[in-house]
Amino acid sequence: MPLLALALLALWLYCLFDAITTPDEEARNLPKLLWVIIIVLVPLAGGVFWLLLGRPVGPRSPRVSLPGDAPRPQAPRGPDDDPDFLRDLDRRLRDDD
Repeated sequence: MPLLALALLALWLYCLFDAITTPDEEARNLPKLLWVIIIVLVPLAGGVFWLLLGRPVGPRSPRVSLPGDAPRPQAPRGPDDDPDFLRDLDRRLRDDD
């Protein structure tokens, strides 16, 4: 019995967190605030209704990128992937002969 109570609590917390973090425009059928109120006041049924009727369908919209999140150019993974290193190595091998 305690395991069932723990599972229901986990479901309720998941649904509540999911509803709170869902963008307002992606909540279906009701406004997001109303979904959160329903989940809090009617825990089991509210969570199930959220999963079936309120949760967004499909992938979530991309998050807003922050200034520090700019894509970085991909650096060579190892010396043998770096064309400059290979050119320099080839030049040094020829100079040694």
